[in-house]
Amino acid sequence: MELLSEHACFGGLQRFHRHASAAIGLPMKFGLYLPPQALTGTPVPLLVCLAGLTCTEETFAMKAGAQRLAAQLGLALLTPDTSPRGAGVPGEAGSWDFGVGAGFYLDATAAPWSAHWRMESWLLDELLPQVWAQAPVRRDATGISGHSMGGHGALTLALRHPGVFRSLSALAPICAPMQCPWGVKAFSGYLGDDRSTWAAHDASALMAAQTAAPFPGGILVDQGLADKFLAEQLHPHLLESACVAVGQPLTLRRHAGSDHGYYFIASVIDDHLRHHAQQLGA
Repeated sequence: MELLSEHACFGGLQRFHRHASAAIGLPMKFGLYLPPQALTGTPVPLLVCLAGLTCTEETFAMKAGAQRLAAQLGLALLTPDTSPRGAGVPGEAGSWDFGVGAGFYLDATAAPWSAHWRMESWLLDELLPQVWAQAPVRRDATGISGHSMGGHGALTLALRHPGVFRSLSALAPICAPMQCPWGVKAFSGYLGDDRSTWAAHDASALMAAQTAAPFPGGILVDQGLADKFLAEQLHPHLLESACVAVGQPLTLRRHAGSDHGYYFIASVIDDHLRHHAQQLGA
């Protein structure tokens, strides 16, 4: 884990790293906040925070305001980048909601994206094992959260990899990508036109297929009602219905006047950190 920069922050350290990814075939960047407790060598719980469309490994770390409470709770925060960069795929930067900055936290199977857009393998098979091995964090106390596209990633990765994540939350997540323009565009490009393969990366479909509550301690989701993407892109009601059908406890909080951006995230992030700290034993 090559250290790119390090910043003192609420008694801890906000670090930004780069490492070579075999899955992606390119260098990948990520941020890691270590609270004061971790600097003594004591392993602490780890919360993976996945960012949304157009974001980088720095966005959540700089805008969410999470480090203050994370320092008090003793939570480490891992903020991965949102896509490969510099792959040279034709059209990779042609639109803001597909390609660069829009990896959707899955492994592409359709050419030309399948060569490098392998975000799920990078996160689960490379980045997390490396952080667990080299940082003072607890593998057995790892949670995941995310915003927008990152909320989609948090929900789907938690459901696709049982036992890896002990706690789960999301902020304004894309809950049913098979039924929204962002998801249809991403899935068509990354996975191809065979829609039978899409359900494996759709949070509402994955939840509906469960035979028991995967997170009996509860899932926390926050959604702003003034979010301009709510009606067309996000569909939290579909996730809510799927959770009810399988008996998964879900706290879905709807906030009047709140939009899709980081002012909203900063307003509710403390509740998400406490949610994870409680379930991870921080």
